[in-house]
Amino acid sequence: MEILGIGNAIVDVICKVDENFIDQNNLTKGTMKLIFDDKEFKSMLSNLNIEKTISGGSVANSIVGLSQLGNKVGFIGKVSNDALGSKYESGLKSENVEFFYSKKKEKLPTGTCLILVTPDSERTMCTFLGTAGKINENDVDTDVVKQSEMIFLEGYLWDEGEPKKAFEKSINYAKKVAMSLSDQFCVDRHKPHFLDLVKNKLDITFANEQEMMSLIDAKDFKDVIEFGKNLNKLVVITRGEKGAVSILGDEVVENDVEKNLSIKDLTGAGDLFAAGFLHGYLRGLSNLENLNKGREMSSQVIQKIGARL
Repeated sequence: MEILGIGNAIVDVICKVDENFIDQNNLTKGTMKLIFDDKEFKSMLSNLNIEKTISGGSVANSIVGLSQLGNKVGFIGKVSNDALGSKYESGLKSENVEFFYSKKKEKLPTGTCLILVTPDSERTMCTFLGTAGKINENDVDTDVVKQSEMIFLEGYLWDEGEPKKAFEKSINYAKKVAMSLSDQFCVDRHKPHFLDLVKNKLDITFANEQEMMSLIDAKDFKDVIEFGKNLNKLVVITRGEKGAVSILGDEVVENDVEKNLSIKDLTGAGDLFAAGFLHGYLRGLSNLENLNKGREMSSQVIQKIGARL
């Protein structure tokens, strides 16, 4: 197998909202909020019109993108043996993603992410992790990890306790490790751990500018460039309208964004960018070609609703 993703198995529920809904629910636009109370989550959902429901999760979105590009891929994520869990599994299988998890009845239901899309196409997420956040080392099949050229992890899943053990076990058996920092919320919450991962455990780090600046307490993006050069490992940073940059030692490569796109929804832009970049990386292409493939994939997904092409 070329890439094995390990991450949150989350069913995405996409809804269009106005700006007032974001304010009334004390949400910060463009970020992800974890909701721990099932009743609070259901209450929020009851006031919304659902546009689309799809098997999601950040790394799972990337893995599907890689599958659509013709790569042999798999995914490990924890779901419950409920209606959403079955929907999740069948959703991945329909995209030719091998799902390495035997679902059983769990105490918590399958995880759900409410993706709220405002008129400016920005997305704000409210996530009820459910059983997805309870992944542990027993859920990781080391044989599958060993047989993969690379594993791809997400910062969303990193937390103290069981998920951390699952990550460490996966990293110990992996040939190469790529990871997305996922969200500034995750970076701020786990900064020392993430910094250790980036410096000592990861072969490829994906982040946006905001996340990377926060990780190293940078005052200026030049600080990020210097950090990347000294790290001497591949760091790939998306910068919104400024395009993207890859840093590997003294090799700093940049590209621009596509112009004149009909943007409908920014959900999955980073996930599909990572898919495109990793597709090129697996084929030994240059980092400029990898950045351009990432741009191509992310440009396609933001012109439709949802995180899948």
